[in-house]
Amino acid sequence: MPVAVVLKGYPRLSETFIAQEIHSLEKAGVDLEIVSLRYPTDPATHPIHREIRAPVLYLPEYLHREPLRVIRAWRAARKRPGYLAARTLWLRDLKRDRSINRIRRFGQALVLATEARSSTSLMYAHFMHTPASVTRYAATVRDIPWSFSAHAKDIWTTPDWEKHEKLADCTWGVTCTQAGFTHLKQLAPAGTRLRLLYHGLDTERFSDPGNRHSQSNGVTAQREVNLLSVGRAVPKKGFDVLLAALSSLPDEFHWRWQHVGGGDRLPALQRAAADLGLDKRISWLGPQPQEAVLSLYRESDVFILPSRIAAGGDRDGLPNVLMEAASQGLAIITSDLPGIAEFIVPDKHGLLVSPDDAVALSDAIQRVGRNPELRANLAAAAKTRVTQEFDHRDNIEPLIALIGDVEGAD
Repeated sequence: MPVAVVLKGYPRLSETFIAQEIHSLEKAGVDLEIVSLRYPTDPATHPIHREIRAPVLYLPEYLHREPLRVIRAWRAARKRPGYLAARTLWLRDLKRDRSINRIRRFGQALVLATEARSSTSLMYAHFMHTPASVTRYAATVRDIPWSFSAHAKDIWTTPDWEKHEKLADCTWGVTCTQAGFTHLKQLAPAGTRLRLLYHGLDTERFSDPGNRHSQSNGVTAQREVNLLSVGRAVPKKGFDVLLAALSSLPDEFHWRWQHVGGGDRLPALQRAAADLGLDKRISWLGPQPQEAVLSLYRESDVFILPSRIAAGGDRDGLPNVLMEAASQGLAIITSDLPGIAEFIVPDKHGLLVSPDDAVALSDAIQRVGRNPELRANLAAAAKTRVTQEFDHRDNIEPLIALIGDVEGAD
């Protein structure tokens, strides 16, 4: 079945879960076209991106940069029977969201509707906000079904009226945490096809590292505890809280922290670390491809992700990096947020601390850092949980079935 998968940007280092899904759909025989609202900006790609064979259609990121392309699309789209319905839908949305972004979405949708393959039978958006809007307008122009996969920020920062209408209009939707599913289910009209599907982890790609637990306990510089975080430097990741926690660790406890990821707040975090006198113990590695991150997992002792709910409601769902770290035998310290708690049972699969609590985070770092046996036990339990309950192969089959149901209906 020809499916257009609409993404905000492709390829992206921070969205391995999407690449993992696309790759699995390809292997299952789904005929894909990737549609990206933005051009790539990351300095590298993951190996899985190089294995994906689907063609990529890049829409005009800013309409004024490709005016002739947008005008041609508008002229072609006006001849389609669904154009007036799509235009009416967009104008109704624009009255409630008078933004340049809303205008850009419709322009991109016209290009998508006219330039996507003529055989496209389903448009499928990752993220319920901008990508789903573009997808919904374009699918209406083409008079074909559309669907979405909702994750985190898109669920919690999109207005309820918009989520309700998209739920009513889509042919089906999926989301990756129980917390997100419960929220969307409350907004969904009766009869909406909504399903909880964890992304899971490709356990073949993140192979078993073997028995690699170190005996480092921070007692001396030679036995320093290696801490690792992977995540963009954005407010919801809480890395400013981690810096505060690190600064309060006692001098006799030896540690080193490595951070992987880009993000707008990275320069501010680096300045804050310098002000706290932590420079010599921190390595800012920037965005890294998957093979480099995998090596870092295997060289580290503790994985830390101090997520929080940011202003405006933005938050993590169930970050794939937690499952990646667990698969490589790291003890995990992270925040007690609903999506994360679906994977980490406290004191069994890792340590959970309250968001924004630097004191509790510092205590947790010392607790696992000084106790190699505790680290090993937490890591072993989390690795078992990944392989037995969060394997990607078990979670991709229901998605393939949903796509097949649309094909069968046609």
